[in-house]
Amino acid sequence: MAATIDLARPVAGVLTARQRTRVLAAMCLALVLVVAGVSMVAVGLPNIARDLSLSQTSVNWVADAYALVLASLLMVAGAIGDRYGRRGALLTGVAVFGAGSLLSAIAGTGVLLIAARAITGIGGALIMPGTLSTITSVFPEEERARAVGIWAGFAGAGGTLGMLGAGWMLDAFAWPSIFYATAAIAVVTFAAVVAFVPATRAGDHVGLDPVGAVLSAAGIAGLVLGIIESPNRGWLDPLTITSIAAGVMLLVAFVWWELRTDHPLLDPRLFRNAGFATGSASMLVLFLVLFGVFLVLLQYLQLILGDSALKAAAALLPMTFVMIPISTIAAPLSERYGQRLVGGGGLLVSAAGVVALARLGAHSGFLPLLVAEVILAAGIGLAMTPATNAIVSSLPTSKQGVASAVNDTTREIGTALGIAIMGSTFDAGYRHALNGHLVGSPLAAARQSPAVALQVAARLGRGGDSLVRVTQDAFTSGMHVAMLLGAVLLAAIALYTIARAPGRLSEPDDGVLDDVLGLDDVLSLGGALATVSVQD
Repeated sequence: MAATIDLARPVAGVLTARQRTRVLAAMCLALVLVVAGVSMVAVGLPNIARDLSLSQTSVNWVADAYALVLASLLMVAGAIGDRYGRRGALLTGVAVFGAGSLLSAIAGTGVLLIAARAITGIGGALIMPGTLSTITSVFPEEERARAVGIWAGFAGAGGTLGMLGAGWMLDAFAWPSIFYATAAIAVVTFAAVVAFVPATRAGDHVGLDPVGAVLSAAGIAGLVLGIIESPNRGWLDPLTITSIAAGVMLLVAFVWWELRTDHPLLDPRLFRNAGFATGSASMLVLFLVLFGVFLVLLQYLQLILGDSALKAAAALLPMTFVMIPISTIAAPLSERYGQRLVGGGGLLVSAAGVVALARLGAHSGFLPLLVAEVILAAGIGLAMTPATNAIVSSLPTSKQGVASAVNDTTREIGTALGIAIMGSTFDAGYRHALNGHLVGSPLAAARQSPAVALQVAARLGRGGDSLVRVTQDAFTSGMHVAMLLGAVLLAAIALYTIARAPGRLSEPDDGVLDDVLGLDDVLSLGGALATVSVQD
């Protein structure tokens, strides 16, 4: 398998059916490794916060360091793989991912853990784009839909598999076991790529746009830094103001540069297309709210309701069982009734689900949680497929690589911003609710984080009962504020989608956007396969 497959040439028959199946298995394993990188750590955050005595701000950074780096580097990492070879990018990414996981396992402080998670994010960015594009390059057209459908299934299930695996390990071992396990999976993945995956690259020249990559990554990082630090430092703190202002200016510079360079990372003029703009905005907000909900809800289940890590992960399984079939049903519905009705309606249903989550309290049972989960999952299932379909259907067949890259990037940026925005909103609401209820060392412990407060209360015995009650009340207050913010964002994007999204989607002509696009398939993932993955 040392030969390089050029996407400019037909590839049917290059590999046997058994060899293609092995490639598919290796790519799905690599994909799960990346997708589970967020959810596994989310389950372990309460344990990590207690053992390392982390503030809530540091807890948010442990979760967001990986997602932020992954989101910032995803498009340029995909371009590197397309230009220089995806197999090499995959192997490098898996090696970096494994090294970052090992460093995370042995990190003895919050700062070291956050740095290790950022290194892991670099590896994830090099892995993720190559998984789909490798599959599309080795499978013949008649087998491609099934292969991409299997890939999409693992993309959806990876988060749940990660939560369940982390929950099981945390019930039996300490939190470093999560990272030792991912490092071990990285070793297996590396061996599978070496053994089964051929070298492939894009047939056309791919521009890397290093200036655009640096501007976008730095701009996103500045925004996230300011948002996460604001509850602890205050919105008027020099670091908060400087970070957010620098982030905004760098993103404005990114847009300016992309409009003028010959090979932009992302041409901003694409967003003139209503379907592309509304689909991208919907995906961004959906994942922003979804992972913000995961961040807060997993801590709520473990710290407030007292669930084990495994039970907390299992409690979120109903969302998966509802989301997958609804997403499948949403495909023909969106084709018949359009993104405006199905996608906008799904976003409104999602907002209702998040409002239901905001009503949970310290003594809520499982039934109210289940009802809220089902509503939220149904809404996400209805909204996600039309949004993705709108992105890929808005561009001609020759530009589907761009559509796929934008779809992935908006998802990952939404994840990073969701952890930052909803995590920080929760932190601010939690701290505000503590004021006037505690003084002295109990207040200091409680302000650090809910996990630390409950750990201190446990050491005080019966004398810690009041600290437990105040911490639980403050936690639910912060959760209410964060969830209501998520509901408002979903409702706002729903109204935007209903107002601007197209009705029934139609396939554009290949020449429609030729004067708008400056990217010549920067992330060539193989024709219209993103559309196939949605409709399969």
